[in-house]
Amino acid sequence: MRFGAEEEQVLLMETAMKVRGWILGDGRSIRAVARETGISRTTIKKYLKDPEQPQYRERQLRVGHKLNAQFEARLREFFKHDLQLRRRERRTAKKLYEALVAEGYTGSYSPVQRFVGGLKKSSGTDTSDAFIPLYFAPGDALQFDWSEEYVMLGGVEHKVHVAHFRLCNSRKPFVVTYLNEKQEMVLDAFVRALAFFGGVPRRVIIDNPKTMVTYVSRSKDRIFHPRFLALMNHYVLTPVACTPASGWEKGQVENQVQFLRGELFTPRLAFDDLDALNAWLRLRCEELANRRHPDQQDRTIADVFADEKIVLRPLGRPFDGYVEKAVRVRSTCLVQYDSNRYSVPSEHAGRHVSLRAYADRIVAVVCNEVIAEHKRRFTRNISYFEPWHYVPLLDRKPGALRDGAPFVGWELPKAMEQIKDHYMRGCGGDREFVDLLLLALEHGIDVVETACDMALEQHTLRLPAIINLVNQLLEPTIPPLEDTHTYPQLTLRPEADCKRYEALCDAGKAAA
Repeated sequence: MRFGAEEEQVLLMETAMKVRGWILGDGRSIRAVARETGISRTTIKKYLKDPEQPQYRERQLRVGHKLNAQFEARLREFFKHDLQLRRRERRTAKKLYEALVAEGYTGSYSPVQRFVGGLKKSSGTDTSDAFIPLYFAPGDALQFDWSEEYVMLGGVEHKVHVAHFRLCNSRKPFVVTYLNEKQEMVLDAFVRALAFFGGVPRRVIIDNPKTMVTYVSRSKDRIFHPRFLALMNHYVLTPVACTPASGWEKGQVENQVQFLRGELFTPRLAFDDLDALNAWLRLRCEELANRRHPDQQDRTIADVFADEKIVLRPLGRPFDGYVEKAVRVRSTCLVQYDSNRYSVPSEHAGRHVSLRAYADRIVAVVCNEVIAEHKRRFTRNISYFEPWHYVPLLDRKPGALRDGAPFVGWELPKAMEQIKDHYMRGCGGDREFVDLLLLALEHGIDVVETACDMALEQHTLRLPAIINLVNQLLEPTIPPLEDTHTYPQLTLRPEADCKRYEALCDAGKAAA
């Protein structure tokens, strides 16, 4: 709370009166009073020397370098333009300073910061407040929070959800982005963050989202989500949920959200995909660790983190961060997760399988055996096929090879594509190529691809010839006998003589 000049004068008079009473009335020493009150001994001596009331002089801000009218006007334009944007997209004073430098400004950052602060106060957007500073021991706590930002991915605007982590002692940040805040994203974010820090702190301070906290009682007792609790138990990490609507209990990561929004996500980022964005953010987190530590100005965040990392617990094996549910496979060999459908092998049609949803993939499991795996998609109402899941059905329905949805745009090895084109031009060619696919399903695509390459070289594209080549590739190689015996050596090279074969045939006929 700020006081005016009159209130400051009253407080100063009361302080001087108490100091004079303690020393002149109670006989206490100047050193003892200075140690107890934090007032310097020089100031105390002034209070004792001058019985008149001390005068409060309001401190004047140092003006320093002034902005000229041109740059003040540009700052007003920038500020007015940003007021029309979402709050998260408005530029910080530092970003506005960089924009002025690009236009030829050669002054320092301080006058720009003061001018922007004045604009915020006059517009009512200054939300400064007072808080009690907190202390965290090395390796004690990690803070976590979500934010929403807008980026360009593949030329299309996306709202991404950013998972923010911050080690409280060293202040080292880590961020990773997702397309939603589902529980599998929470699990994956924690696995990535702890791997980034290379160790585990004693506790993590979080909000109360349903993906982590399922119930908050009136007495503020929490019931954590079982899957999130499994993550905490795996890393032996104690979760501490904040009081609802009390963001100051994890103020470091709350401030990080605002800081990184202006530092990293303004202006709007553009990347090919989410993986490229996250790789860039990871590098930027390492670079931001080279800033001065706020409490230890003579050291960087990276230096303090190096000390804190020593007291972090060993990481161990990573947590298998999936969310599992049982689903029934449709007659079309598809299972659904969210609003999309993914294929599984045809022999599981009509049965129940366990579907494990990760942040980046979907895995179908039967009796702890993985039967199918797909890249996680975030579209709506789309089916994603693996053509090999449907190949066994082609044995009964070879005609589906031409128009079946799983086989549209199927990219086969070049040699197999050429043989397919050759077969499909003839009558019954789809049946022959299906037999070739079944052969690949039995012996592996690599063996059949090699046989197809050999068939093209030998100009023998008939199916029996390719099957023969496959069998030759699968024949076991007989190791040579050890040279422990001596065998008779031929002195004359045998010569082929077909007449001897004909003579044997004639002799057989005569005997009959």
